[in-house]
Amino acid sequence: MNVLIVYAHPEPASFNAAMRDRARDALTRAGHEVVISDLYGEGFNPVAGRHDFLTVADRHVFHYQTEQAHAARHGTYAPDIAREQKRVADADLLILQFPLWWGGVPAILKGWGERVFSYGFGYADGLRFDTGVFRGRRAMVSLTSGGTTARFGAGAAYGELERQVLWQIQHLGLEYMGYELEPPFVAYGAPRVDAAGRAAYLDALEERVLQAAAKPVDRSLKIDNPLDLVPDGAWRQQR
Repeated sequence: MNVLIVYAHPEPASFNAAMRDRARDALTRAGHEVVISDLYGEGFNPVAGRHDFLTVADRHVFHYQTEQAHAARHGTYAPDIAREQKRVADADLLILQFPLWWGGVPAILKGWGERVFSYGFGYADGLRFDTGVFRGRRAMVSLTSGGTTARFGAGAAYGELERQVLWQIQHLGLEYMGYELEPPFVAYGAPRVDAAGRAAYLDALEERVLQAAAKPVDRSLKIDNPLDLVPDGAWRQQR
């Protein structure tokens, strides 16, 4: 199995880093190939703009999908996007590792998704959810939360984890791209947990990622060039 861990935390000594390392080490020992995108460590720029592209489709009006489609057709994404798209394309299992901040993913991770899962690479018209570009492959989110389990759930302060808190990244992000999701792994109340509790979280995470990596994937469903299946400007059509 080829595994990509996208890691979004600025502190190398964080518990998120410990979770990343445990997942990487366990998967490597089991014989899987693991690549890590360290967004802060590699200085990934989460802000979209014309700098995403080496060529220009329209010099007068900047429309992001138009420029993404042009770059996808001509292979002219900026080097940082091309690097991340290559990592994503190679991965059978995608793991997002991050702290929950303000009820969502860190801005750098959201920006990574916006720039990398672009129109013509991650999705296109008619290629979403069950027909998504990455169907047949798996993804999971692994995160820390400052809130304890009591903070999450129907009627609780932060809402239901999967149906509200993680809806955007899981359903409108990963599932939108066609991935089959593993249940999220959450280290609840991470800043408040003692050493024994953190060790237990790491042991549980190791078990979870090994289980996920042992499940079959179907790369025969891979779509190498999504835009070959749709006409130019398909996004402009009314549905």
